[in-house]
Amino acid sequence: MTITPYPFLNPLYSQVKRKVFISYHHENDEGWANSFRKTFSTSYEVFYDNSLDDEVDSEDYDYIYRRIREDYIKGSSVTIVLCGAETWKRRFVDWEIHATLHHEHALLGIILATAIIDYQGKYIVPDRLVDNVNSNYAHWITWPSNALTLKNAIDFAISKSSKKEFIINSREMMQRSSS
Repeated sequence: MTITPYPFLNPLYSQVKRKVFISYHHENDEGWANSFRKTFSTSYEVFYDNSLDDEVDSEDYDYIYRRIREDYIKGSSVTIVLCGAETWKRRFVDWEIHATLHHEHALLGIILATAIIDYQGKYIVPDRLVDNVNSNYAHWITWPSNALTLKNAIDFAISKSSKKEFIINSREMMQRSSS
């Protein structure tokens, strides 16, 4: 941790640090997630990371979903979904977004450089995230260039989440990840 000799000169000083849950495709985007945490949680202290340290060790999917919902997402104020090339295929990402909406917490998508763009020029991201960006409940941005950009995006996502009537969470939860 770096200490600023005059903390009041830091634009993030005296602002609330949010507890966030970070959702991502573990196999493909672990490096992005680690970089994100190191940059914005450790170095700039924009947020407290409330994410899973390790995967939940169980084959019981109801138990896994309940643990994620009750032990990690419930204690956070916003879920950040890091959207790479195959994030949209991952059932656990879908479940984490579902649980976030169940608790009526804020939802922020961050487009990674590896994200795929379809033939219409749109990013391919999890359907449940798209539903809620389109309804104006969730927010999304490209990779933030600095801590203040991320802080503002988190705060904006939280302000949008006050509109509970805009939540769209009616899709069936994914049962399997696509390959």
